[in-house]
Amino acid sequence: MVASSRVTFRRLTRADFPLLAAWLASPPVARWWHHEWTAEALERDFGPTVDGVEPGEDWLAMLDGEPFGLVQRSRVAAYAENLADFSSLTEVPEGAATLDYLVGDPTRLGQGLGSAMISAMVERTWQDLPDTPAILVSVVAANLASWRAVEKAGFRRVAQGDLTPDNPVDDPLHYLLRVNRPLPT
Repeated sequence: MVASSRVTFRRLTRADFPLLAAWLASPPVARWWHHEWTAEALERDFGPTVDGVEPGEDWLAMLDGEPFGLVQRSRVAAYAENLADFSSLTEVPEGAATLDYLVGDPTRLGQGLGSAMISAMVERTWQDLPDTPAILVSVVAANLASWRAVEKAGFRRVAQGDLTPDNPVDDPLHYLLRVNRPLPT
């Protein structure tokens, strides 16, 4: 298991699009993300975030200076679809954030990097967004590795219900997991 303190982040740039395309095209990522990886699709879906005109953030997760994953972070309320989906399952506190993530490097799967990456971004979120009371993550229930990584990062399941899956072959059952900002000591 990799310690979350060893994971660092840097913002995604257009120079990273070829790497991101390779990750999105790899079978373990394509299975769950179901995302186009053409240059046009990457520009359409990630370019506005790179340019700072989207409310979300795209971060490359790094271990020993090498990228291995991607984390997307935003406020739940920044995207109406997220707010509607999450609110259909549970109360969403004002200022709550959400994460989406992938371990893109297939040689890094099964090493605990997913939970380390998520834990590191949770800690960064508490620092970067001091008014965020909680972080919510929705995961398709069939993606055992994903929701287990989120649980290992300290989240607990607070709801479940049907949401539209990223991949249309999946059952709509999703788990909604939450971690609250630690109380001051």
